[in-house]
Amino acid sequence: MKLLVNGEPHDVSAQSLDALLAELEFQGEWLATALNGELVRSPERQACRLNEGDKVEILTPRQGG
Repeated sequence: MKLLVNGEPHDVSAQSLDALLAELEFQGEWLATALNGELVRSPERQACRLNEGDKVEILTPRQGG
């Protein structure tokens, strides 16, 4: 399935947001995720189904100033 992840096209096999994070090797409960502009909290990711053309944002914290 083709998705837009952080503005970049990806062809993935994941069917859920949780599976997408694993497929793209993102780990940690501290990640922030959004699907088509809507925040998806960590406990909701497994049930959050993906569809062709969805836009996913995955944010990770950074250190610095």
